[in-house]
Amino acid sequence: MLAGLELAVREVNDAGGIVGRPLELVVRDTAADPERAAAAVDELARLGVAALAGEYHSVVARAAAARADALGLPFLCSSAVLDALTEQPTEWVARLPPAQSHGWRIYADFLLSAGHTRIAVAAQSSVYWASGARILRDYLAPRGGTVIELDMGALAPTAVCDELVDNRATALLLLVGHPEPAVSIVKSVRHDERLAEILIGAPAGQPEFAEWATLLGDDGAAIPFLRYLPERLSPLGARVGTALCERLTEAPSFVAFEGYDTVAVLAEVLRSHGADRARIAEAWPRVAVEGTRGEIQFSRTPGISVWQWAWTPIQVVDRDPAEPDRFRILHAG
Repeated sequence: MLAGLELAVREVNDAGGIVGRPLELVVRDTAADPERAAAAVDELARLGVAALAGEYHSVVARAAAARADALGLPFLCSSAVLDALTEQPTEWVARLPPAQSHGWRIYADFLLSAGHTRIAVAAQSSVYWASGARILRDYLAPRGGTVIELDMGALAPTAVCDELVDNRATALLLLVGHPEPAVSIVKSVRHDERLAEILIGAPAGQPEFAEWATLLGDDGAAIPFLRYLPERLSPLGARVGTALCERLTEAPSFVAFEGYDTVAVLAEVLRSHGADRARIAEAWPRVAVEGTRGEIQFSRTPGISVWQWAWTPIQVVDRDPAEPDRFRILHAG
């Protein structure tokens, strides 16, 4: 994400900045900690930033959004999908990625189309994972699907295999952290002969990480996950993808494009509405910006408390077993 943010800032400044002034990116690491995120928002607000951008982890983004809302600081969330990003509707927060309920229902459609109706979820305790399990259960139940929840607070990765056999599950979804316990669960399941036919899935996207392929090798292939990219990038997206690849020395994930698009939106808002925080927040419904993955506009979406881009392109992809560095598109929504 940071690579995408920095590339876009550099391009804005190479083109003359914002009405002749350079755009400055002030970075604070939240370290996936909600308390650190809230403290970072307080510090950045005191420093006089015009707007807040970023955040990948949904629970952390929720803490940042709540604090930004309380302070009257515009926040464009780059990559967190939890539906309830704020407890109450807010004018201060906008979001680029799709809401979890939208993306995970597309993932559920993929499971059904592949013939899976008995689906186990290995889940850790978290608002995000609990929300994902609920979305899957509520969507699949009326369509003949059953969700079997396996509590990873009580089960060792090796014990998951017996649970899958006992419950006759045909798919296992990893609603757990990366690299652990996700990597250990995958290794246990892949090496259990009773489970040779089971599908392992990871809707939250853990297999996107290069570290996933390094740690798991061939075992990490054929594990479908959600990715927020179109089937074919626009000329802008292709150019940005090439620049990101040079910067990262590897193929960029969709999160890098989210970072770039965040700055593209904020730069346009700053050019047209200035750096006043209230005017930036008022501009969310007026945004129409070409992003790397399509035209970005924000609207009010039922059940979503923030201004939402509805919707970025969504794919279900996996790593090709024949070539684990290559991604196969399995389903689109």
